[in-house]
Amino acid sequence: MLQDKVALVTGAAMGIGAGIADLFADSGATVYLLDLDGPKAEERAAAIRARGGKAGAFACDVSKRETVAAAVDGIARRHGRIDILINNAGIYPRRVFMEMTEQEWDQMQDINLKSIFHTCQLVLPHMIPQRSGKIVNISSVTFFMGPQKLAHYVAAKGGVIGFTRVLSREMGEHNIHVNCITPGAIKTEGEIVHANPADIEDIMQRQCLHRRLFPLDIAQVCLFLSTPMSDGMTGQNLNVDGGLIMY
Repeated sequence: MLQDKVALVTGAAMGIGAGIADLFADSGATVYLLDLDGPKAEERAAAIRARGGKAGAFACDVSKRETVAAAVDGIARRHGRIDILINNAGIYPRRVFMEMTEQEWDQMQDINLKSIFHTCQLVLPHMIPQRSGKIVNISSVTFFMGPQKLAHYVAAKGGVIGFTRVLSREMGEHNIHVNCITPGAIKTEGEIVHANPADIEDIMQRQCLHRRLFPLDIAQVCLFLSTPMSDGMTGQNLNVDGGLIMY
């Protein structure tokens, strides 16, 4: 489905990003994994290559434009094109608002929102001349729920949805599609640190689908939004949360 396409996935060393990279490679794309943990990203890319896929990795701090620029330039020089950008990188530390520091607020915005400003401004100059491109931004179902201790996170993820809507209008004339996904409670490596098992069980019971969601659940929707099957869609948000909320 993605034969001969070149895709970039941020935050791809593990979790949702790794699941996306795996599925895209299995679907024929040449995938580049961008992550702060360069060795881990390369380990994942090597595993993809070992099973016959095409993948590379770059150590990138997505909050720092120069590190992303180096990766994008290298990929564009190598292939002469960039077809797909998946903005997945993010952090989600919890903090009561009145205890939140300005540094914590700024770090959240820099990684979860401003990074998308960087990646899109760097990738779009390669998509616009070819008059094609698919961009998928990963937001969060928490934007619709407003859970406590996540004011900085929810503010950033809400910004991702707003940014997606505006960019889709500006890029429509160039035949570039920009869409968004709001994942629910996805089982990833970070859950060990950030999630309370009782909270996860409660969420599953409130979902229409009483099961855990996995990175593959998000990856499959990313795949849909990155293929011609979604050519009639742009500026949209797809909620993938097992039926937890409806809006």
